[in-house]
Amino acid sequence: MSQPRVPDLPGVGRRENLRDRIREALRAAIISGRLEPGVVYSAPALGAQLGVSPTPVREAMLDLVKGGLVVPHPNKGFRITEVSEEDLDNLAAVRLLIEPPTVRDVVPVIPKEDFAELRTLAQAIVDAADGGDLVGYIEADHVFHLTLLGYSGNRFLVDVVSDLRSRTRLLGLTPLLESGRLGRSAAEHHEILDFVEARDPCGAELLMRRHIGHVRGLWAGGGEPA
Repeated sequence: MSQPRVPDLPGVGRRENLRDRIREALRAAIISGRLEPGVVYSAPALGAQLGVSPTPVREAMLDLVKGGLVVPHPNKGFRITEVSEEDLDNLAAVRLLIEPPTVRDVVPVIPKEDFAELRTLAQAIVDAADGGDLVGYIEADHVFHLTLLGYSGNRFLVDVVSDLRSRTRLLGLTPLLESGRLGRSAAEHHEILDFVEARDPCGAELLMRRHIGHVRGLWAGGGEPA
C-alpha cells in the first residue's frame, strides 16, 4: 500500500520543547486541512517533512489522539479524523456563547501596558497571512485568542475554548489565501484591539461575534455567514 503524499510542512527547528512544537505544528496542519481528513500518515513521513526523527512525531500524535484529532493505526500511522458539518455548527455555536461575552468582560481590565504586546500578537497573524503560511496563521491566531481570553482569569474557560478551536476544521483557509481575502480576516484582530484600546466592550464583543462567524462561513469552506 502506497503512502499518502505528505504536504510540505515547515520545519520545527531544534527548540528545547520539541514535542510541543511538533504537536502544535501538526495540530495547525490538521485544522487548516493540510493534513487531510480520513488519510493515514506515518510518523517517518511526517518527521521527514518536519526535519525531525519519527519518535517525537509519534509522541506528538499520541497527544493529539487524546484530543480526538487523530486515530492510531498500528504499524501504519495515524488517521486524521473527519468532522461533520453538524459538529462544525455545534463547535461554532459553543464558541459564540463563550468568547464574545468574555472579550466584552475583559476589555475594561486589560492593562494599558499590555497593548503593545497584544498588537505584536495580532501582527504575527497578519504577517503569516501575507506570507502564505497557513500553519503559522493558525498558531498565531490560537495564541492571540487565548491570550485575550486569559485576562478573564478563568483557566478552565481558556482550556475549553482551546479544545473547541483545536477540534474545528478551517478547510476554507486555502481558498481565502489564494483569493487574497485571508489578509482581511487577519486584519480584524487589529480591529478588535482598536475596541480594546478604546475601552469599548460592546464594540469588541460584536466584532468578535462576527469574527467567529467566519469559522462556519468562509473559513470552513462554506458561504459568508449572515
